[in-house]
Amino acid sequence: MAQADIVTQNDSPQVAMAIPGLYRRTLATGDRMMVCEFFLERETTVPLHSHMHEQCGYVLSGNITFTIGDQAYTLLPGDSYSIPGDMPHSATAHDDTVLVEVFGPPREEFRIAR
Repeated sequence: MAQADIVTQNDSPQVAMAIPGLYRRTLATGDRMMVCEFFLERETTVPLHSHMHEQCGYVLSGNITFTIGDQAYTLLPGDSYSIPGDMPHSATAHDDTVLVEVFGPPREEFRIAR
């Protein structure tokens, strides 16, 4: 039987990612999904990329434009999105922006010691 995973704010420090201005906190992680918080500094761009993981997210604060496939979407606090696995996508933050995202299956490279 699987165990519950409780993550407090102190359990998951913010880590700088390879892209300048992009930071991640890996939150709760199960066998089939993972929750992460991302902080993007104003004018940070995540270049076009794709991965096998389905990705759903919610804009907690800020202003960000996602390009998903060939369509651009500007999202504000309270907006959410879903990106199918293997779909090319990129993002540019117009203000300091906080996102909460769920990946299925979990992204192994985002697992960190807590």
